[in-house]
Amino acid sequence: MQFISRAQWGARPSRYKLTYIADTRGVKVHYEGTYVPPSLAAPDAHGQCAARVRAIQASHLADDDEDYSDIAYNLLVCPHGAVFEGRGAHRRTGANGTATLNSQHYAVCALLGSAGLTEPTPAQLAGLRDAIEYLRSEGDAGAEIKGHRDGHPTACPGGPLYRWVQQGAPRPGDGTGPGPGFAPFPGAEFFKRSPNSPLVTAMGRRLVAEGVAVYSVGPGPQWTEIDRRSYSRWQQRLGYRGADADGWPGRASWDALKVPKV
Repeated sequence: MQFISRAQWGARPSRYKLTYIADTRGVKVHYEGTYVPPSLAAPDAHGQCAARVRAIQASHLADDDEDYSDIAYNLLVCPHGAVFEGRGAHRRTGANGTATLNSQHYAVCALLGSAGLTEPTPAQLAGLRDAIEYLRSEGDAGAEIKGHRDGHPTACPGGPLYRWVQQGAPRPGDGTGPGPGFAPFPGAEFFKRSPNSPLVTAMGRRLVAEGVAVYSVGPGPQWTEIDRRSYSRWQQRLGYRGADADGWPGRASWDALKVPKV
């Protein structure tokens, strides 16, 4: 685990003394719920992550309505898989919605948005598992892994990340991906470059097989608006809504589609 302490990321002191908590039922997973630039996930962008964590803490400390003691989360995980110490283990979170909910589960936040960067990277999913296991070993967290929306009226942690939670929060590479013979996710930017590729044809055929395609002719190798509309229907089939069903493939929905290798 790549653990980044409060001192290492430059945390400000807590406003009030943090409440000790002996143990919890488990961990709840969160996201930022705002726009996060896709560029934050670039391999050379990790240097920006500590500044983003500092900005989250600053916004929480400035929130007079919530009157937070500190950054609300126990741990935060960036797209590169690093685990940033927030309130830390054995400290009650301020993120789950009510004092009761805050006492029942720790809170781990992915640096992931409701727009922009909405799909967790494999490194981020691995880091979230690291964070959960850290809170189990160092904070006596129980076995439960839930989303913020479980027990509180919110969209957090967003469709893609919540689906991962519902799958049991698997660590990438543990056998829960699409499996041998299936095409790995080529990345969201692949589709936004309007590719002409046999992979687009293979994807379209799978959408036809799933009964969600809206092609009048095709599918073919050129990515078009019809492909995006068809893929949006696939995302809706998986339970995604709003910006999470925008028709641009993401890793979780792609793996679920099981596109054959070409």
